[in-house]
Amino acid sequence: MTLWRKAAGTPFLRCLNKSSTSATKPHPLRHRFSLPSSVGRSHFRYFSQDSDDVVNEPRESMSFDVLIVGGGPAGLAASIRLKQLCLEHDHDLSVCVIDKGSEIGAHILSGNVFDPKAMHELFPQWDGTGDQHWTQVFQEAQGSFATPVQHDQFQILTEGGSSFNIPNFLLPSQLHNEGNYILSLSQLCRWLATEAEELGVEIYPGFAASEVLLMDDDKSGGSGAVKGIATRDVGIAKDGTRKSTFEPGVELHAKQTLFAEGARGSCSEFLMKHFGLRNNGVQTQTYGLGIKEVWQVPDEVFQKGLVQHTLGFPLQSSPMDDVFGGTFLYHQEPNLVLAGLVVGLDYKNPYLNPYKEFQRWKTHPEVRKHFEGGTCIAYGARVLNEGGYHAIPKVTFPGGALLGCSAGFLNAVKIKGSHTALKSGMLAAEAVFEGLKDDEVAPVSETGELDESYVPNEMHGYSEKLEKSWIYDELYQVRNCHQAFSKWGIGGGLVYTGMATHITKGKEPWTLEHNIRDADCTGEANKFKEKDYPAPDGKLTFDLLTNLQRSGTYHEDDQPAHLRIKPELADVPKHTSLQVYGGPEQRFCPAAVYEYVDNNDEESNNSDQKKKLVINAQNCVHCKCCSIKMPDEYINWTVPEGGGGPQYQVM
Repeated sequence: MTLWRKAAGTPFLRCLNKSSTSATKPHPLRHRFSLPSSVGRSHFRYFSQDSDDVVNEPRESMSFDVLIVGGGPAGLAASIRLKQLCLEHDHDLSVCVIDKGSEIGAHILSGNVFDPKAMHELFPQWDGTGDQHWTQVFQEAQGSFATPVQHDQFQILTEGGSSFNIPNFLLPSQLHNEGNYILSLSQLCRWLATEAEELGVEIYPGFAASEVLLMDDDKSGGSGAVKGIATRDVGIAKDGTRKSTFEPGVELHAKQTLFAEGARGSCSEFLMKHFGLRNNGVQTQTYGLGIKEVWQVPDEVFQKGLVQHTLGFPLQSSPMDDVFGGTFLYHQEPNLVLAGLVVGLDYKNPYLNPYKEFQRWKTHPEVRKHFEGGTCIAYGARVLNEGGYHAIPKVTFPGGALLGCSAGFLNAVKIKGSHTALKSGMLAAEAVFEGLKDDEVAPVSETGELDESYVPNEMHGYSEKLEKSWIYDELYQVRNCHQAFSKWGIGGGLVYTGMATHITKGKEPWTLEHNIRDADCTGEANKFKEKDYPAPDGKLTFDLLTNLQRSGTYHEDDQPAHLRIKPELADVPKHTSLQVYGGPEQRFCPAAVYEYVDNNDEESNNSDQKKKLVINAQNCVHCKCCSIKMPDEYINWTVPEGGGGPQYQVM
């Protein structure tokens, strides 16, 4: 393999399409520059998600001033803001973004009603006061619309088919959507990526960060600072042997590594445990599962700019119900209906099936009319943070920081997180730039390398900027609201949220606690009745595998499963999950990854193992739900080969 060296002060060479994901093609990153023979694995200790498959040999490395893991709104906003500051101060830094999706946006899913506050701050030249607005630039670049919200409804649906509108003046102001836009977040991220590249950011989709690289304690003064990440080895067969297409992962080193992986990011979760970022009174994070379809509908059905949210049917039948969740339905130009259901993963009934509840919701008369004569064109799912203000961890550590939903900045009351993700990326960029601008070590953008003795700093300024920002102001006002739903159910939660958003605005002289993992909220199966769901009709409602095809999900078949049973919890799927909880993973997974099949092993005849678990990892849409809701959290979600997973286009 020919390797090219980057000369200091010159642009990086690019000889391959960065978004190429074929395992038969060499890594585009490897053609950047050659590697000193001294670089090897001995310089670092590793968090490895691939300990069964890891190859103990030297790996090529590349260095940057700033490395960003994740090409979502937070990571891309950080990269753009960094390069803007470089131009403003005439001080260049090399900035790289990697993403595990086959292209930017391929793994991005959101509702999405978009609050443009942070966008106006990121691109003040396109805030509408000049000749162009960012929505025009976005549409011209992507051919995708950002449709202004024109009609805003909040309804209560009943089991009998009725509906009741809640007047807007009774709703929290954070739920009002005047000035917001209906758009595809995956398309928005593609546009942000083009803007970032024009500023000089290097973006490499198809590269999955599987390891966090840590400095040896004796070299970092005991801090164990983050040195960067390593990408996943590719070309390893299911049995752990090398295939002819084998390529070892690449080490990416940086002065600062920013993690913007989204909710429940695997590297981010490791960092929180390793550095104790959730210690010191941080409440347990709780999550929701969002399931979404996109439909094309006829002109006579389309209602431009309509935003509709609902409570009640199918998740709640009375104010005393304790299932947290609701639905959304948005009409986006030119003729799209974006529809979905979000359910809090702290639900108790193990027989609840979020996907089938979503399909059932579409049959309500007030809902099904929006799909008349239409065609479902896309499907997907993703978890989201719901813990709010009190569940935000410490966001900085030596060598890096957590951005966006990796930290948990989503506002569950507002039902939005993209604006806070963008803003957090901008604030992180400003703190990192301030810290690196006066660094005694020359920028990697000038030298092309980073000395292995370099010890990264902790950018405390990021935390300080967050605490003074409108992100914390917004989240503080609703700091107890989600906890109220967990404590008192839907009725009590709505009453408390009304009081908090209209009167106290977070200034209550108390803090409601929530310190139970979602996995530990699941009740025993013998305390619940199985739920009977109607069969899909293939027109309005669909079986799961049919819908899964609309996600474009693909993984290389011959690779080790990225969904791994934790060795210390190996008995849970054998003796506990099915026997005690009825096998809830068969129902909560929105991609039919987990199933229990007849166990024909001789030893099973005289035991409680009449069924055995089968993991269909190739179906995985990377929603991360299984790492959260499994009994005892027995699944370790690791990254597959880069480029695998869903291929979202309009989500």
